[in-house]
Amino acid sequence: MTLLHVERAVTGWRRPAHRPVCFTIGRGEIVALIGPNGAGKSTLLNALTGNGARLFSGHIHLTPEARVGVQTQHQPPVAGLPLTGSELLALTEARPDGLPQGLSACLAQRLDALSGGQRQYLALWSILHSPADLLLLDEPGNHLDRTGLASLPAALRTRARQGVGIVLVSHDARFTQACADRAVEVEPLETDDAN
Repeated sequence: MTLLHVERAVTGWRRPAHRPVCFTIGRGEIVALIGPNGAGKSTLLNALTGNGARLFSGHIHLTPEARVGVQTQHQPPVAGLPLTGSELLALTEARPDGLPQGLSACLAQRLDALSGGQRQYLALWSILHSPADLLLLDEPGNHLDRTGLASLPAALRTRARQGVGIVLVSHDARFTQACADRAVEVEPLETDDAN
């Protein structure tokens, strides 16, 4: 079943950021958006989520009944917020089953008492294991320690085997090769192309 179809999409904020991009993703597939810094990968992901970036041309079709989970590069501030790891997972209906042992102990702690890497992994887990059909992940490996980064490809592959479609942005070629079924290159729009 197709979850998302992107046909010659050009997205940006004030002006187009990249050349046309085409891809389709179905259940159980992992697609990596790759390209140089500033190419427009995160901008495209923002357009897919409806999070402010504009579609200048082309088409983006999301299957209407698809539930979407979104992970961004920026963690919301948690200082002074009395929210535990367990409560974070409950908010997204994510189950703690399979959570790496080192993080299981963090579930009872407040998020503002955890390290940045622990918080990032719990936030990622809360999206990864939510009841979504399609996951849109922007640099999911950012701020993870070596153990978290090493376990992430297997966690993504497990979710894909469970029928979840995953679109991810990453600058780490080794990481994308370890988990993505295919890569879609996002090429920056040259200044001459914008005129």
